[in-house]
Amino acid sequence: MDAEFRTGIGYDIHRLEAGAGIVLAGVTVPCAYRLIAHSDGDVVLHALCDALLGAVGGGDIGELFPDSDPRHAGRDSSELIREVLALPLLKPWRLCNLDINIIAQEPRLTAYKPQMRERIAELLHLPISRVGLKARTNEGLDAVGECRAIQAQVVVLLHPLRMQPWPKS
Repeated sequence: MDAEFRTGIGYDIHRLEAGAGIVLAGVTVPCAYRLIAHSDGDVVLHALCDALLGAVGGGDIGELFPDSDPRHAGRDSSELIREVLALPLLKPWRLCNLDINIIAQEPRLTAYKPQMRERIAELLHLPISRVGLKARTNEGLDAVGECRAIQAQVVVLLHPLRMQPWPKS
């Protein structure tokens, strides 16, 4: 292997419109909006896919799951994560930890953060202590601040499987 550790960064943004709820980090958040997207529009899981793919030079989510493909219409983004994790490029690597920023003026996400961390930990087979998640607003600025969009950023750290496993925490 050419490096002992790999990092990846992912980003996603989707427009919002009037609706009855959104899905973030695999968790349904009731609110007055819905995400405009080909799949379920989960910006957190989409950014996570891109971060994992970026860490191993595996392209991006649009290459693997193009929005021009009708098979992905309305698709649960948890399935996308499972498919990315199963890629041969990721087999020699183990996820150490990840850090997530969700940027949304509305809805307020504080009450949903524990459930989101739990869902991410479950999807990635990680102890919850290795999942960082922050929610912030955009202070009323740009499309996010005007409640016309929501975005997420994810950073991951991978290490080779040949290293000793991390202790459970």
